[in-house]
Amino acid sequence: MLRDRERATITALLDAARSGRGGALVVRGVAGAGKSTLLSDAVAAASGMRVLRTSGVESESPLAFAALQRLLWPLRSRLDGLPAPQRAALSAALGEATGEGERFLAFLGTLSLLADAADEAPLLVVVDDAHWLDDASSAALLFVARRLQDERVALLFAARDGDARRFDAADLPAVVLGGVTGADADTLLAARAGGGIDPGVRDQLVAGTGGNPLALVELARVLTGEQLAGRAPLPAPLPLTGGVERGFLDRHRRLDEPAQRFLLVAATDDTARLTVVRDAAERLGAGDDALDVAERSGLLRVDGDVVSLYHPLVRSAVYRAATSAQRRTAHRALAEVLAGDPDRRAWHLAAAADRPDDDVVAALDAVAERAAARGGHEAAAAAWSRAAELTTGGEARGRRLHRAASSAWLGAHPSQAAALATTAGATVTDPLVRAQLLTLQGQIAWNTRTLDEGYDFVLQAVQVAAEVDEAMAQQLAMLAASLVAFGARSPRAVDPSVLVAPPAPDAPPRVRAAAALRRGFIAAASRDWAAMAECFRAGFALTDADPLDDHVLQPNLAIAAVFLGDDERALRLHEHQLTAARAAGALNMVEHALTRGAQVQLAVGAWSKAAAAAEEALPLTAATGHPGLSALPHALLAVLAALRGEDADGHLAEVTAIREAHPLGVSDGLVIDLAHWARALGAAAQPATALHHLAQISEPGLRRAAAVDRIETAVRAGRADLARTWVDELAEHAAGTGTPAATAVVEHGRALLADGAEVHFQRALAAHADSLRLPDRARTELAYGEHLRRARRRVDARAHLRAALALFEELGAASWAERAAQELRASGETARRRDVSTATDLTAQERQVAALVRQGLSNRDVAARLFVSPRTVDFHLRNVFSKLGVTSRAELTALALEV
Repeated sequence: MLRDRERATITALLDAARSGRGGALVVRGVAGAGKSTLLSDAVAAASGMRVLRTSGVESESPLAFAALQRLLWPLRSRLDGLPAPQRAALSAALGEATGEGERFLAFLGTLSLLADAADEAPLLVVVDDAHWLDDASSAALLFVARRLQDERVALLFAARDGDARRFDAADLPAVVLGGVTGADADTLLAARAGGGIDPGVRDQLVAGTGGNPLALVELARVLTGEQLAGRAPLPAPLPLTGGVERGFLDRHRRLDEPAQRFLLVAATDDTARLTVVRDAAERLGAGDDALDVAERSGLLRVDGDVVSLYHPLVRSAVYRAATSAQRRTAHRALAEVLAGDPDRRAWHLAAAADRPDDDVVAALDAVAERAAARGGHEAAAAAWSRAAELTTGGEARGRRLHRAASSAWLGAHPSQAAALATTAGATVTDPLVRAQLLTLQGQIAWNTRTLDEGYDFVLQAVQVAAEVDEAMAQQLAMLAASLVAFGARSPRAVDPSVLVAPPAPDAPPRVRAAAALRRGFIAAASRDWAAMAECFRAGFALTDADPLDDHVLQPNLAIAAVFLGDDERALRLHEHQLTAARAAGALNMVEHALTRGAQVQLAVGAWSKAAAAAEEALPLTAATGHPGLSALPHALLAVLAALRGEDADGHLAEVTAIREAHPLGVSDGLVIDLAHWARALGAAAQPATALHHLAQISEPGLRRAAAVDRIETAVRAGRADLARTWVDELAEHAAGTGTPAATAVVEHGRALLADGAEVHFQRALAAHADSLRLPDRARTELAYGEHLRRARRRVDARAHLRAALALFEELGAASWAERAAQELRASGETARRRDVSTATDLTAQERQVAALVRQGLSNRDVAARLFVSPRTVDFHLRNVFSKLGVTSRAELTALALEV
C-alpha cells in the first residue's frame, strides 16, 4: 500500500492513544505530497475512537481561535464541567461568552476538555493545513500536543513545507512525505488511467513531477491511455511543467466569466458555507448556473451547505490570479452578506479598502478589542496594525500601532512587536502613551536583545513620564535602577539617582516603596551595601502589611531580597508570585517565578524543589514563544546535577545550543555564570580549571551563592591572594547588610587563610545557625572536621564530620557525602547511612504533584496549577503512592517528606 511506513507510524499513534498513552504527530510535505490523504486514511482507521477535525484556512488566519472554535464545537456542551477559570477563559476564546480571558487558561481548558471527552472514548484530533492555522489556535493546539502524556488522545497535524507561512513545531514527532516512485507511482497513475502504465512513461512522469502524488494524479487525468501505456508520445513539455498550481489555474481560466467569479468568491471566503458564498457571488452576477459550471470543472465541491475547493492550491491559484480590483470586489460582496459575523465582516471590509476609511477602522478596532479580551493577542495585533494603515491622523495611528505592538509582544512575537513599536515611535507624541511605548520597547530589548539597549529605553520612559505621572515615573525609575544593579549602561549622560524627585511624605506606600527600592538598587550598583540594606528594608516595611499584585514592584521586591541575602523573604516573595501567577493562569509569570525562585532554593539547599521548578519551567518556555528562555532552567539543572555529583554535560550542551540559536537578553549573564559554576564543579579534581570558571562568575547574587566553592578552589589552586580578595569583597557585603549567610562564608574563608582557623570556623557555624543556607553549613562542618582531623583531634572532628555527612545526605549531594564519610572513617568512626525519608526517587513532576496534593488540593486543582490534565496528575500521583509506600492522600500528607 502507498506510504506504508508513514501509515504504520500513524497506526502506532492511534494504538497508543487507545491504550492511554497520548501523543502528537506532524505529517509534513510539499503541496500535493498526500498529507490530506494520509489524514483521511487515519480517520478511516480510527475504529473505536471519536474523531474531531479542523483545518487552517489562509483567509481566516487573522481571526483569533477560529480553527479551535470549529474543532471544539462538538464538545461545547462539556464546557460547564471545566474549572471556573478555565471555563470562563475558553468560553470567551470560543465566543460562547463575553468578558476577558487569559490565553493560557484557555489553552489549559482546551486540554481539559479533550481529556474529559477522551474518558468516554479515545479521541483522534485531526488538523489539516496546520500552516494556515490562526496563531491563537496554533498556540493552543501546540500547548495541548506537548502535554498529551497519559490521555487517550492522538493529535495528528498536516503541514505544508516550502510555504511562506510555517507551522513551527520542531519539537514534535514528524514524518516527512517525499516523492513516490516505482510501484507507488504505478498505483496512483493506474487508479486514474484505468489501464496499464508503461514503466518508462512512469519514470519519465516521476522525473518531471519529482514524484509529487497530486501532480501524478493530475497528469493521469489529462494524458490519454495510449500515452500512459507508451503507445503514443508524451507531450513536450508535460502539461504540469509549470506546477500543479499552474495546472489548476489553466482549468480555471477555461471556465466562463461567471464561473470564474464564483470560484473567486469561494476562494476569498473563509466560512465554507454555501449560503454565504452563493449570496456574495450573486451580488457579482454569478448565480446557480455559474455554480453548476464550477462544480462540473472539479475545482469546487458542494456537500449540503458546505462548499469546498478541490485542493488548497486551487484557492491560492484562483485568488492570486485575480486583479487587485477583482479581489477587493469579492471581499466587499462577502462583507455585505456577513452582517451577523462582525469579525469576518471587518476583515473583508479591510481587504476591500484601498484608502483610509474611518468606518473600517472602527470595525477593526472592535475586532482587536474582542480578540485581546479573549487572549487572541496575535489577531488583536493584526487588527490594530491594519487599522493603523487605514487611519489618517498621525497621533491616532501611533496609538493603534502601540496597541498592536503590545499585543504582538503578549502573543510572543518579539520581532513583530519591535518593528511595530519603532513605527509607532515616529508618530506618538502624547507623553503618557509615549512613556508606555518606550517601556514596552525596553522590555522587548532587555528580554530579546541586550540589557543596555533595554535600559536606555527605560531611561527615556522615565524622563517622559516624569512630566505627567509621578507614580509611573517612580516605578520606572526603580526599574531603571534595578537594571543598573545588574550592570546596565547607557550612552546617555543620565544619572539614575536624580531621574525623579523624592516622593512626598504622604505619597501612597507603593510610590514610596518604589523610591526606596530605586535608592537601594543604585547603592547596590556602587557596592554601598549598608545604604542598600537600609533602603531595601524601608521598602519592605512599606509593603509587608499590604500584599502586592503589582507586576513591576513585586518582582523587584524579590530581587531586592536576593541582593540583600534575605533568603526567607526572597523565598516567600517568589512563592507569592508563583501562587498568584498560577491562580491567574499567567504562564509567562509562572515561568519567571519558577526560575527565579529556583535560584534561591538552590542557595538554601532545597534542591529537589529547585530541580522540580526548573523541570516544570522547561515546557512552559516552549509555550511562551520565547525559546531563549529555556536556557535558564537548563543552566539551573546543570548546576544542581553537578552539586549532586551527577553528569551535567547534557544540560550544558543544551545551554550552548540555545545561546547560539536565540538571544537571551537580561538572563544571558546569569545563564553564563551558572554554566561556569556547573563546569567548575565538574572539574573539581583540576583546581586550576575549576578556578578558571569560578573566576568568571560576575552576577553579584551568584558570586555569593558560589562563594564557598570560589574561595576553597582558589586556596586549593595555590591562589591565596585571590581567595583573600574574594573574602574581603564578601566581608564588605556582610558588614553592610548584617546577613548571617554572608558572615558565615566570610569566617569560613578566613579559617582557610588564617593561622587561627578554629575560632573562625566556630564563628562561621554560629552565623550558620541563623542562616537557611544548608549547603554552606555542610561545607563548613566538613572543612572544620577535616581541619580537626589533620590536627590529630579525631574525637573532636567526628561531631562535625557526622553533621556534614547528615546534611550532605539530606541534600542528596552524593560526592560530598562520600567525602564526609571517608573523613569520618579516617577519624576512626564507621560512617552509618541515615534512614531519611526523602523524595529523591520521585521525578520532578511527581515531586510537584506530591507537594500540591499535600497542600490539600484536588487532582483538578493540581492540574490547573501545573498546566496539565487531571488524568496526568492521577498518573503521577499513583506513581508517588507506589514509590513512597502510601495508599492515601492522608498518608502522603502525614509522611515526613521533603518535596
